[in-house]
Formats: sequence, structure tokens, C-alpha cells
Amino acid sequence: MKFTISILAIFAFIQLNAQPNNYKPKDPDFFPISVATQSTWNAQSYKNVGINLYISLWNPLDAQQLSDLHKANMKVICYQNSFALNNLNDSIIYGWDIMDEPDNAQWNEAKKDYDPCVDPAVIIETYNSIRAKDSLRPVYLNLGQGVSWIEWYGRGSKCYRDIDSYKISKNGYIKGCDIISFDIYPVNSHDTATKNKLWMVPKGIDSLYSWGNNSKPAWCWIETTRISESGERKPTPNEVKAEVWMALIHGAKGIGYFCHSWYPSFVEYALLQDSIMLNAVKQINKEITSLARILNSENTLDFATVNSSNSKVPIDIMTKSDGTNYIFAVAMRNENTTATFNVKSGEKAIVIGENRTIDITNGKFIDSFNGFGVHLYQILSTNSLADEIINHNEFEILPNPAIDQISISSSNSFENSYSISITNNLGEIITKIVKTEPLSDIKISTQDFSSGFYYCTISNGKDSFTKRFIVIK
Repeated sequence: MKFTISILAIFAFIQLNAQPNNYKPKDPDFFPISVATQSTWNAQSYKNVGINLYISLWNPLDAQQLSDLHKANMKVICYQNSFALNNLNDSIIYGWDIMDEPDNAQWNEAKKDYDPCVDPAVIIETYNSIRAKDSLRPVYLNLGQGVSWIEWYGRGSKCYRDIDSYKISKNGYIKGCDIISFDIYPVNSHDTATKNKLWMVPKGIDSLYSWGNNSKPAWCWIETTRISESGERKPTPNEVKAEVWMALIHGAKGIGYFCHSWYPSFVEYALLQDSIMLNAVKQINKEITSLARILNSENTLDFATVNSSNSKVPIDIMTKSDGTNYIFAVAMRNENTTATFNVKSGEKAIVIGENRTIDITNGKFIDSFNGFGVHLYQILSTNSLADEIINHNEFEILPNPAIDQISISSSNSFENSYSISITNNLGEIITKIVKTEPLSDIKISTQDFSSGFYYCTISNGKDSFTKRFIVIK
């Protein structure tokens, strides 16, 4: 997570579909979205924009910090101490930290000089010690930019270009953790080899999976601020979104936002002071959270391929399915292109969050991408237009798909009053009404709805039934 001045190397132009996906989260609806070394009194402010995890507290966990985190329902990965170990039954404690960037040269304050990188054997020994005290929680380790940029000189002469020190097969760093992470900040780099090369973020994810034999979930950190004076600028909201989705499409199972800035002076919560970036991060997090179950599921294979009209701009994709197929796509370079998608099935592609739908003809659809553009698609198929997400016949929604209006009816009676709630794919309530008359031909306008999936839930206080329907504009 530390900011180090340089970054990067060369990244092969590849089209990606499906990264390793061996990790099975305990809660499929929880996708880790974190911040690092932040004061706990800001936990609610971060929670308000979709952050759900603190990593590496400034000070050892204590009663006040734990109380702050509880108030915001904010989980934490922290260092083990006696207080934390005495609170092992507290679910707010998500996991344990080892140290930050042991693969870099280590500053020695007494000598006013750098020592070599930490021997991986020390990390593995520390990991085993942590696991001996608590075998139920994952141990988290964050590495530096050498994961992505092999030529990174900040590792020091002893560790320079030593990729074996990362590999599980060589008893490297990745062996000493349950969750492996790294950081690289391309926009903030002043190194010409890495500057503005956002694709170094997913390159690092690829390296972690390769060196870890696809056995550990890989996370990464995303820049959001102008970190220091040496960086010419902060990333744009679009660049942040691109870095996030590049990482996710390459298999990241958690992300974190680097929120600090040393320009013009140090502020640990600089992201919170940037209303434009903060709102962009909030929207990204809302999208990720709404898709958490999908992102935590296994990738599908061979459902889709994509061709880019601009040979300089690969389009990388990831495909998922929960009965409905999804394609998540990102332009890997900062130039415009047109993408042609070939899919095995489907009649329409709903572009999530963009209020537009693309027809699929003869197994193909076409879409345009700006530089570093991101598009997320739900593929509608006659085989996936079933309206039930629970196998019941308590009520019926017609038509499905709908355009301007739906009609809800039931042959079964609901006792006393009942409520009808319509929520979108983000979990937001769009419409809610309370009725006391029989449930028969109740009409709800969908004229103002965007294209996409919606969920209708009817509850009588005792029982609740949900069905999914689709709006196509």
C-alpha cells in the first residue's frame, strides 16, 4: 500500500477470459472493498461510499477502535495483539495482517539506510505463528510493485528481479499468507516505463495467480489521489474505474483504495476531501456490491469472444452466469475502438448502468469503447427469461419482459394487508406500495425504469415471495 515513486514494464496484448477462481468466500454476497491505514473515526464516512473493510490500523486494535468499527459495521484486517486475540468471537475482525511490502528494501532508521528485502522464510514463519493462534481467519499479505514491474529497483540489489522469492514452489512470499495482495500506482508514477500504463494493475494480478499456482485469492490497491509532488496529477474517475475493472476482470477477489496524499501536505483521508472522486468511487462500489454474488462465482468458459477494431487496443473480458449470462469488458489502452462480441446465446445485451440495450444478431453484437472504457453486459436469452428466482406460483408478472407496465396477479389470497416492493439490480427500492384488496391485476408503471432486471417482492408480514422480471426499452 505504500507509495513508491516508480512503476512498470511491458505487458503483452492479450484477450483474457477467465482467471483462476479457486477462492470460495464464506459470504457470497460480500466482496471486499477496503481502505488502508485510516483512523477508525472515519469508518462511517467510508461506509457511506461502499467501503466494507479496513486494513492495517495506525495503532494496535483496542476497545475504542473496535467500537468505532462496530458502529459503522466495518470489518477489519489488523495485526494480532492481546486485545484482538481476546476478542476472537467478534466477527468485525475479518483477518490478520503480517506486514506491508516485505519484498521491497526496508528502511533502517538507526542506520539511515536501506536493508535488503525481508527473507520470505521470515514471512512464512510469521504466518505459521499467526495461524497457530487463530486458524479460522485468513492472513493477509501485501507486496510492492515488483509483482508487476520486474525491473523495480526499489527492491534493492539483493532482491532485484528475483521472482523466485514470490513463488510458492520456491517457498516465496505467497506461501506465507491466505490472501495475497500488491500495489502499483501508474498515474502517479514519474517513471517513463510505467507512467499512465493502467494495465500494470491487472498484470500484477496475473503474476500473483501464476506464482501462487492459482491457490490464493489475489487483491490489489487502486490509486485515487495525487499521492506526492513527484506525480504530475491524480487519476481521473474514469481511470480509477478502469483500474478497478481491469483488476476484477483479471480475477481480483478484493480491491482497496489508496486514500492518502502528501501533496501539498500529508492527509490520510484525502479521498474523503475530493467530492468528485468520492462520488465516482461510491458509484463503482455500488456496482461491485450489486454484482458481488456474480463476481464471487466461478467464471464461465467459452460463452463469448471479442474482437477489437483497433489492433492497439485489446478488449479483455470476463464471463459469469447465475442463470443469466454476464460479460464484463474493458479497453486495455487509452484509445477508442469498436468491439464485436460473439456469444453462444442471447437476443439482447443490457448495458448495466447505462440505460441502453443492444440487439444480438446471429450471435453477435457491437459496441464502442472510449480509451480505457468499461462496459458491463447482461445477456438476455429466451432460455433465461424465466420470471422466478424462487420456484413458487404465488403470483404472476405479465408481461415479462415488460416495456411500459407490468400487471401483478395471484390466485392465492394474502391475509390482511401486504406490500409490493420493486427493487433494481443494485438493491435500491424503486417502488413500494401497501394493499389490502385482493391481489388481482395490480398495474405498476415501468415507463421511468431503465432497461435491466428488477425484483418484485410481495410480503404479508409472515411470508415473502420474490420474482424477477425484465424491462427492455
